[in-house]
Amino acid sequence: MVEPLVLLPGMMCDARLFGPQIAELSSEMPIMIAPVTQGERVEEIASSLLEMLPQRFALLGSDLGAVVAMEILRRAENRVSRIALMGANPLAETPVMAANREPEIVKARSGRMAEVMSTALSPDHLAPGPQRMEVMALVADMAEVLGADVFIRQSRAMQRRRDQQAVLRKCKVPALVLCGVHDALCPVKRHSFMAELIPSAKLTVLENSGHYPMLEQPMETTAALREWMGLPVILR
Repeated sequence: MVEPLVLLPGMMCDARLFGPQIAELSSEMPIMIAPVTQGERVEEIASSLLEMLPQRFALLGSDLGAVVAMEILRRAENRVSRIALMGANPLAETPVMAANREPEIVKARSGRMAEVMSTALSPDHLAPGPQRMEVMALVADMAEVLGADVFIRQSRAMQRRRDQQAVLRKCKVPALVLCGVHDALCPVKRHSFMAELIPSAKLTVLENSGHYPMLEQPMETTAALREWMGLPVILR
């Protein structure tokens, strides 16, 4: 029996982010969505999730979800059978990036979430093509449903995140690093760097995708995940 697959959505996203993968893979393996909406520190989010997650599981994180996934690996490497990271950054927040989040937090507190999201996600972060506006509309709807309080908590968590390079260097399980060529938020170069840190990582770059490959290139993303889930677990 294949181990459960735990999905961690990105910032201001819910289970719909992985809708195509849930539909395709749920007949082959147990799938669990773990929210990253509670807590103002990545450590706090990871700790609360570990109390709810199975004893051993495969872990996939996107964006903020990937940051939390790396923290879970740091805290409980014996429980993570394999890890996949998308749209991710293993480095700590720079002082400039952290400061740039403050005006967005102020806007969110004052009821201007639509304005915040319109600047947070640009069409240039996604691959060109007919799916671009559809994906942006879905991301905007997920953000609206989650609301300002979640945005503020997640922004604080991103501001305070730690550097996870050492964690990735010690990773001993099958790892997938997946990204889109058109991802301007987390470029291919950053994913290549992350994959080089992980001894067992495979880097998959999708040509017709940006920051949300699971929605922009769902079939290709699902195929990469299916292959990753089929890899033998590396003995420790």
